[in-house]
Amino acid sequence: MNGMIVVVVAAVVLAAGYLLYGRWLAKTWGIDRAALTPAKRMKDGKNFSPASCFTAFSHQFSSICGAGPVTGTITALMFGWLPVLLWVLVGGIFFGAVHDFGALYASVKNNGKSLAQLIEKYIGRTGRKLFLLFSWLFTIIVIAAFVDMVAGTFQATFDAQGAVDAAKSYAGGTAGTISILFTFVAILFGWINRRFGLSGWKELVLAVVLFVAMFAVGMQFPIYLDKFGWFAVILVYLLFAAAMPIQTLKQPRDYLTSIMMIVMIVCAVIGIFVLGASGNATMSAPMVADFSALAANGSYVFPLLFVSVACGALSGFHSLVSTNTSSKQISKEQDMVPVGYGAMILESFVGVLAIVVAAIMFTQLNTSGALGAAVGTPFQIFSQGVARGMMAFGIDGTLATVFMTMCVSALALTSVDAVARIGRLSVQEFFAKGNDAAEDAAAENTGVAKVLSNTWVATVLTLALGLALAFGGYLNIWPLFGASNQLLGGMTMITLAVFCKCTGRKGFMLYVPVAFLLVCTFTSLVQSTIGCINALSSSGAAVIATSGLQLVFAILLMILGAIVAYNCLKELFTKEAGSLPDEEPEWTEMGRAEFGKGDAGEAASAAAAPAGTSASKAAHSHA
Repeated sequence: MNGMIVVVVAAVVLAAGYLLYGRWLAKTWGIDRAALTPAKRMKDGKNFSPASCFTAFSHQFSSICGAGPVTGTITALMFGWLPVLLWVLVGGIFFGAVHDFGALYASVKNNGKSLAQLIEKYIGRTGRKLFLLFSWLFTIIVIAAFVDMVAGTFQATFDAQGAVDAAKSYAGGTAGTISILFTFVAILFGWINRRFGLSGWKELVLAVVLFVAMFAVGMQFPIYLDKFGWFAVILVYLLFAAAMPIQTLKQPRDYLTSIMMIVMIVCAVIGIFVLGASGNATMSAPMVADFSALAANGSYVFPLLFVSVACGALSGFHSLVSTNTSSKQISKEQDMVPVGYGAMILESFVGVLAIVVAAIMFTQLNTSGALGAAVGTPFQIFSQGVARGMMAFGIDGTLATVFMTMCVSALALTSVDAVARIGRLSVQEFFAKGNDAAEDAAAENTGVAKVLSNTWVATVLTLALGLALAFGGYLNIWPLFGASNQLLGGMTMITLAVFCKCTGRKGFMLYVPVAFLLVCTFTSLVQSTIGCINALSSSGAAVIATSGLQLVFAILLMILGAIVAYNCLKELFTKEAGSLPDEEPEWTEMGRAEFGKGDAGEAASAAAAPAGTSASKAAHSHA
């Protein structure tokens, strides 16, 4: 099969899903074009910060499109490229994009509440506490997997005498240097934009100039460190990225990363087309593998395929991004469709590109059934494949390899800094006395709770446990990550179903995904638990330590997930339809000072709304 054909067909299917199903979903649930969003009403200069549609999309896309669509699809290629492709397409349209948009929508309609706060409102306080524990454990797993992959991509290769092999290490070392520079460039980019009010083409030109300078310096001064050296560098970055105000580093970095991602996607597509036109884009990987042979080795298509692909089709992690950060940047309700639904559709397309690129390179990599650590990290496999396509249309090979290595690493780093931030917020929210924002916890508490809810302490605690788990390697962590990730997605879907019922919206489109995800993920977690128990029989102390830690996580995730899922399902069947309408708008002093004059717009919107609706109540609350 020519990879070019697969890319075209997949692009058409995903575009149709966005234009038809995505817009139908928004119309079914309702979009108020006149409403003032939480980002404006509750602007605080720290977490709530209204952004343009593209900036909000950039944040959502760059945060969710990390290692998942590349690592998951390439790892799952052991089952054949067709099953993986079908799950990415079907899952992306009917599972993942619905999940991401739904979480964003519910948060915006509830004053930017996080998923944990939504669970407290619709499920109960106990459900919220248990969910926060689950969420925190999950973020630790994500940090471990992504940090290990990025460090493995950047790490230098040493010869027998311990000297750096510059030829083999150049791409990773250069990408590492650029990644370090990227942090400071993003802060500078954000400061210049705020200081001079740049937007549109001026903002884009500045970004391009900074990119060129960053790559020029990085390619001249590669940094060669071993894997543990990069562990340290990445964790220092995460420490500050998780604690700094979102507009200082996160927003500008997301904008810059999204531009890189768009260029990467364009280069990958052009490369596949050029190779396809010359007959060099044949997908040599098996279309469908021998499932019985894989099952004999413990690799069952169900549930492993569906939890391995993860972010390319559905990812529970996305709900944390949608509700913890993206909902606080949405300037207009109509932006929720491209930001929530559209970003996931584009991520699924990245998953398709990863499938095609890896399938084309399958024979060249001389693998025996799966693409894994034996031929490099999935990042390196994808980078080499796309770089080969870029060389086909005239790009220098070294530049192409460095650019692609930087792109896929930037994807992961942008996701993992969002995860670190969410992990920190989960700890702080856990100690919040009411259904309040995480930052209020440290001020309200005393004693140990006050210490643990401190921003820096919560961040260090999260990162330290992530580092401990990272020593097990991403291949060992990935099945646990995939299962817990999809279980989080299932719990989000149940919460959204309760939200729809309580607010009088239709939620039938969520029921099949909920049932499938719960069965799939609990099956996988049981298998992971059995695998960890078997690994504990090994005599190696390192294996026992890492497998033991993974076993503890697997058991805790199963217990917490089962309790939260039970409480959610109970509320779904017992809540009365229309019993909890959308929340009335809340304001901050900053938001009222800047956007308070918009109350008249809300009043006009309410006048056109049916009596008793949330729009009507919102207007009268400010009359």
